[in-house]
Amino acid sequence: MDRSNFATRSIQISFLAVLAGAWWLATETGSISRLFLPQPRAVYAAAERLVQTAAFWSAVSVTLMTIAKAFLIAMIAGIIVGYLVTRTRLATQVIEPIISGLFTIPITLFFPMFILFFGIGTGSKVAYGATYAFFPIALNTIAAFSNMDERYLRAARSMGAGRWQTFRHILLPGALPVLMTGMRIGFFICFASVLGGETISSVAGVGRNIAHAAELMESARMYAWIVFVICTSVTLNLIVYAFENRIRNR
Repeated sequence: MDRSNFATRSIQISFLAVLAGAWWLATETGSISRLFLPQPRAVYAAAERLVQTAAFWSAVSVTLMTIAKAFLIAMIAGIIVGYLVTRTRLATQVIEPIISGLFTIPITLFFPMFILFFGIGTGSKVAYGATYAFFPIALNTIAAFSNMDERYLRAARSMGAGRWQTFRHILLPGALPVLMTGMRIGFFICFASVLGGETISSVAGVGRNIAHAAELMESARMYAWIVFVICTSVTLNLIVYAFENRIRNR
C-alpha cells in the first residue's frame, strides 16, 4: 500500500472510530435517550440474535433478489437507450436534456403509482428501483459514446470495420470507464431506492423489517438492521470501486 492510500485509509478508519466513540459516549452518559439511540453492545446483541434466525436470511434474500432484478433491468435499458440516442447528433441534442430533466424530478413522488400498478409486493420495488437507476446509467452511456474521438471511428471505418467490429473494438473499450461509473452510481441508487421502497410499503425485505422494528419501538433491533445495511453498502462500494479502478487502469 503506497503512502497516499495509507493516509486515505487512516482517515477513513479514524472517522469511523470517532463516530463509534461518540455513539458510545452519548449512550453511556445518558445525554441521549436509549430509546432513540441504544447502546452499541445492545445493538451488537440484537444483531447476533438476528443473524441466527431464518427470518433474517429470508429478508436479506428478498431484498438482494429485488435489487438484482431492478439493476439488471436498469442496466440493460440504460445502455441500450443511451447507445441508440448517440447514433445521431440531433437525437443526442434533443433527448439527452429530456432525460436529464426527468432525472431531476423526485421519483419518490410517484411511488404510490408503482404500488398501484405493480402491487405492494416486490414487483413495485423492482419497477421503482429500475426506474430510478435507469437515468444515471443512460446519461453516462450517452456521455461515454457521444464523446468518443472521431479519429478512432474514422480509422476503423477506413480499415473496413463493420458496425459490430467498431462497437466491440473501438466504442466499447473507449466508453467502458464512463459506463462503469454510470453503473456504479445506478447500482447504489437502485440499492437505496429498493430499501426505501421496502421501508415505505412492503410485505417483506430488509426495509420492511427496519420499519417494523421502528413501529414496535425495538430500537436495538432497528439499529442492528441499519448497521447491517451500512456495512453491506460500504463493502459493496469498496468492491465496485476497486473493480472500476482496475478497469480504468487496464
